[in-house]
Amino acid sequence: MSLHSYFHFSRIAASLVLVASCASFAASAQQAKPAAAAEIKFPALSSSYLQNGSFVGPDRIRRVQSGWSKDQVRLEIGDPHYSEGLFGVNEWDYAFNFYTGKGNEYVTCQFKLKFDLMDGIYRAVSAHWKGNACESYLSQKVASVTPAVAAASVAAVAVAVAVAPMVAFAPAPSRVTLGTDGLFKYGQSSFNDLLPGGRSRLEALATQLGSDGIVLAAIAITGHTDRIGSDASNIALSQARANTVRSYLVSKGVDGRVIRTSGVGASTPVVQCAGNQTTPELVACLQPNRRVNIDIVAQR
Repeated sequence: MSLHSYFHFSRIAASLVLVASCASFAASAQQAKPAAAAEIKFPALSSSYLQNGSFVGPDRIRRVQSGWSKDQVRLEIGDPHYSEGLFGVNEWDYAFNFYTGKGNEYVTCQFKLKFDLMDGIYRAVSAHWKGNACESYLSQKVASVTPAVAAASVAAVAVAVAVAPMVAFAPAPSRVTLGTDGLFKYGQSSFNDLLPGGRSRLEALATQLGSDGIVLAAIAITGHTDRIGSDASNIALSQARANTVRSYLVSKGVDGRVIRTSGVGASTPVVQCAGNQTTPELVACLQPNRRVNIDIVAQR
């Protein structure tokens, strides 16, 4: 089965889960409680690749529901904002900015989604905020999955598989997102332009990929830029950065035959910012768009 066909089918299966369990989620939804430090651990805010948080709209966060797959969460609120690891990851952490209503003043709130492995797919089971203040900026509703709901999810996917019994599920890809501001000197892309912290992140990734027992099937490296500059220059910069990341991983022993690269420039932003003048404020606001996504298909 082609990788494209697998992802198409997996999304159909996930949709069936949501349809089958929608009533259960609506009936059992409860406000996500602020996490106690002893129960839930949050990463240091400074370790986020965004550095300054993301201005994803509260309505998008409210739409996230228990039972959603990682792909569905990613499409709604984006990739997690921290280096979460590659395999067996059951927590995604975010840093969201919310306006206080006092001009341009905003606060940064840390948000965590926990996942459990169900029917071979990681699905969201609970949501957590760090601290009490965030509840006043967002009434977030994400249900905890009860055993009955979990059973319904498994049953729904079993029905989907029964419709197409010959389908064999391929391993789901893991995604690592690295902010290019932490990888390269601003506006640069060559091997010599890699920052010390960027080299360390790539070396740690290469070490993970080279671990015993991991069989790499495919790695897709996609470079992105912000909208500052011409389309042609942004495409070239994003492609050059993706190629440099590939070269670095290969230099550390990753099999170059499984890696493909692409540069998409500013075509897929994750944040929108007002203004056309290249001010420090605009550059800072657009930071999340300057990134490299690394999608990895591998098996242990």
